[in-house]
Amino acid sequence: MNKKEKTILPQLRFHRFKDYPAWNIDNFGNIVVPVEERAGTKKYTLMSVTSGVGLIPQIEKFGREIAGSAYKNYYVIKKNDLAYNKSATKQFPEGYISMLKEYEEAALPNSIFTCFRVTDKECDPRFFDHLFHNNYHGSWLRKYIEVGARAHGSLSIDTQHLWDMPVALPRIEEQQKIADCLSSLDDLITAEDKKLEVYKAHKKGLMQKLFPADGKTVPEWRFPEFRGSGEWVKKSLGQLGELVSGLTYSPDDIRESGLLVLRSSNIKNNVITLDDNVYVRTDISGANHSVENDILICVRNGSKALIGKNAIIPKGMPLCTHGAFMTIFRTKFSKFVFQLLQSNSYEKQVKADLGATINSINGSQLRKYVFYIPKDIKEQEKIANCLSDLDTLITSQAEKIESLKVHKKGLMQGLFPSVEEVGE
Repeated sequence: MNKKEKTILPQLRFHRFKDYPAWNIDNFGNIVVPVEERAGTKKYTLMSVTSGVGLIPQIEKFGREIAGSAYKNYYVIKKNDLAYNKSATKQFPEGYISMLKEYEEAALPNSIFTCFRVTDKECDPRFFDHLFHNNYHGSWLRKYIEVGARAHGSLSIDTQHLWDMPVALPRIEEQQKIADCLSSLDDLITAEDKKLEVYKAHKKGLMQKLFPADGKTVPEWRFPEFRGSGEWVKKSLGQLGELVSGLTYSPDDIRESGLLVLRSSNIKNNVITLDDNVYVRTDISGANHSVENDILICVRNGSKALIGKNAIIPKGMPLCTHGAFMTIFRTKFSKFVFQLLQSNSYEKQVKADLGATINSINGSQLRKYVFYIPKDIKEQEKIANCLSDLDTLITSQAEKIESLKVHKKGLMQGLFPSVEEVGE
C-alpha cells in the first residue's frame, strides 16, 4: 500500500487495538483497480441494484432479465468486487456503492456502473463495503456533482474524483474486526426483519380468516361465542362515520412551532410518527383539529403506493390538524374500522378507484366503500382487540429494528472517521 505520512484516529476503537498505530490516509485509487472485463457471449447472472440493499439479480427485481442486445458489453465482476451505481436516489443522492457478496461471478450494466477491485493485500473489501454503506463516498463526491450534471437520475461525474477520494486505513486485522462487528449487526437486523415479516404475514392470514372472503357474508373463522350469531351485514364507510377535510395552507403560514399539520410522511407502517413535522400558525382559518381515535388517511400523493395508507391518532398527540392531501375518518368504532382499512377488501377498492393514472381518491368515493361487518358490537370489539394486539407486536418489532439501525449508524460514525476529517 502506498502509505502517506498523514494519519488519523477514529472516535471509537476496539480495546485490543488501542496501542496500534493511528490510521494511515491514502487515495482510494491507490488500493483498487478498475474492472472492465465484458460478458461477451458467456452466460452470467445479471445483476441490478437496490439502493441501501445492494446487488440483486435482475430477475428478482424486475421479474425477468432486461439486458437485451446490451448484454455483451456488461461488466463482469467477481465476489467481493465493488460496483458504483451512478444513479441518484433519495437515500444516496450521489450514487450507491455495493459489493458482490452472494455470487462468485455476475454481470451488470456498463452504462450506469463503474466497477473496481481491491488489490491491496492489506485491505479487506468488507471494510469498504460498510464504509460506503454509510455514504462516505457521497460526502466526498457531492462537491463535484453540479446540478447540470444530472440527467434522468443518472449522474455525470469524472471517475477520477472517486479515485482521488481520501480514505483512512487501519491495519488489516483492525479492518477485519470492524467488518466482522458490523456484519454481525447486519445479520441481527436481517433476522429481526424476517421476524417482522412473519408477524405481518400472520396478521394478513388471520385477517383473511376473520373477515368474509369475496362473495361471502360470514368469515371462515369466528370466535366461539359468536358462531351462532348469523350473517354479517353490508355497510358503507359513510354509514360508519364521517369524513373531516384537510387544511390548505401556504408557505407564509408555516412556523417553527404551533399547530401540527399531519401529512403522509407522518404515517409509517400504519402508525403515526412525528419524525418529519410541519407546523402552521395556531390561528389559521379552516383547520379542523384531529382528535384521539380519528383515522388519518392519505387520499392524494405523488406516490400511488401511499394513497389509502392510514393510521389511528393516538392518545397524547400535540394539537394537530391534517393537510389537504389527507382526510380524517371519525367514527365511534375506530378500532374495528381501522382493521377494515387494513383488509384485502379495502385495498381492492382503493386500487379500483386509482386506475392507471389517477393518484387520488375523493371523499364521495371513500364513503361508498362497502364492507361486511358483524351485527353484534361485541364481535366487532373482539376482532378489533385481537388484531390490535398483533399490531402492538408488529409496532414493537419495527421499533426494535429501527433502534438497531440507529445503533449501527452511531457505531459507524464512531468507527469510521468522516471524509471531512480525513481530507483536512
